[in-house]
Amino acid sequence: MAAPVANGVSVEENVIEIHQTPAEQTDEDQKRPQFGTRFLTDPRQVFQHNAWDNVEWSDEQEAAARRKVQENSQPIPAEKQEEYDNHADKYWNEFYTIHENRFFKDRHWLFTEFPELAPKCRSHQSIQEGDGHPDQEEGEEDVSHQNGDCPGTSGTYRILEVGCGVGNTVFPILKTNNDPGLFVYCCDFSSTAVELVKSNPEYDSARCHAFVHDLSDESAQFPMQEGSLDVIILIFVLSALHPDKMQASICGLARLLKPGGMLLLRDYGRYDLAQLRFKKGRCLSENFYVRGDGTRVYFFTQDELHNLFCGAGLQKVQNLVDRRLQVNRGKQLTMYRVWVQCKYQKPQSDHEDSKPRTFQEYQCES
Repeated sequence: MAAPVANGVSVEENVIEIHQTPAEQTDEDQKRPQFGTRFLTDPRQVFQHNAWDNVEWSDEQEAAARRKVQENSQPIPAEKQEEYDNHADKYWNEFYTIHENRFFKDRHWLFTEFPELAPKCRSHQSIQEGDGHPDQEEGEEDVSHQNGDCPGTSGTYRILEVGCGVGNTVFPILKTNNDPGLFVYCCDFSSTAVELVKSNPEYDSARCHAFVHDLSDESAQFPMQEGSLDVIILIFVLSALHPDKMQASICGLARLLKPGGMLLLRDYGRYDLAQLRFKKGRCLSENFYVRGDGTRVYFFTQDELHNLFCGAGLQKVQNLVDRRLQVNRGKQLTMYRVWVQCKYQKPQSDHEDSKPRTFQEYQCES
C-alpha cells in the first residue's frame, strides 16, 4: 500500500543522497540523523539544489499551516466515509492497475536510513548461530518449513515489509543484502500489487514470499509464526489505515517480532505539503483525508506514533521528524515536506517480565 499522488504532487520522497555505505559510517555518523547532508544556511542559495535537509520552521509558518488544516477540516458525511472504508481494496487495486510498476522509484536511500536492512548488519544476534524459532528447543527440527506451512522458516534473518506495493523496497533489499540466511516476506492490501511483485523478473521465491494481507483486519493471519521476525518495515503504509485500526495493527505486528527485533517506519508528518494541499470535501476525520482516487492518508505527530508503538510493548530507538525543503528550480517554487521516521524494538525476553505493563499492552493481548 505505498502512497500515491495527492492532488498532483508526488508524496513519496526519493531524493536522499547516499554518501556512505553503512559499513563506512563512523560511530558519530550512526548517532546523528541520517536524513542527508545538505543544510540551507543562506536563504539566498535556496535554488542551488533540489532539496535541503532538516529545515527549521518559523512559528509563523507553523501557525499558517495549522490555520490551513483547520479551514479544510469539516468531515464528509458518514455514509461516504463508510464507502471508502468498505471498498478500500477496490481503490488500491484500481491504482495499481493504472500505474502498474511505473509510479514509484526504488528506495535506494533505505540502507542509509535503516542500516538494519543492509548485509550482515543485524539489529541483534538472533537466538543462536543456527537460529530457530525462539520457542524451539535446541536440536528440535523446524518442521513448519518441511511441511510447507510457510516459506522462509529456515532463514536466519527474516524481514517483513507490510504494504510492499510493487516492490520498491523489497527488490533493493534482495539486490543489496547478500546474507545467505536472508529471507524477505512482503505483503500488500492490493492483490494487483502482489501479482506485480510476483511477475517481476527479480522476484526469487527462494529468498522472498509475497502475499495478500489486510493489516487492518484483526482476524487475518500472517503466514509466519509469532516471534519469528528480525525486522518489520512500514514505509508510508500505516497512514493508509483508519486511525481506529492502527493500534491493533501495530500490536499484531509486534507479536511477530523476535525479542530484540526492530520495527522500522517512515510516514507522513503533520502539516506536510500533501496535507496542506487538500481542499474542502476531502477530510474524513481530524488529520485523515481521502485522495481523488479514493485512497486514504493520515498525517502523524511523533507523539502519536510513540504512543502506538509503546502501546504494543515496543521500546523507542529512534523517533525523528524530517522537515525537507524541496525545490523546483525551473519554476522557482519551494515545497515543504514533513516525514516522521521511527525505530522501535521489542524488549529482550529476560527483561520483559520485569517491565511494567500498560493498560494498552494488556488490550493488545486480548
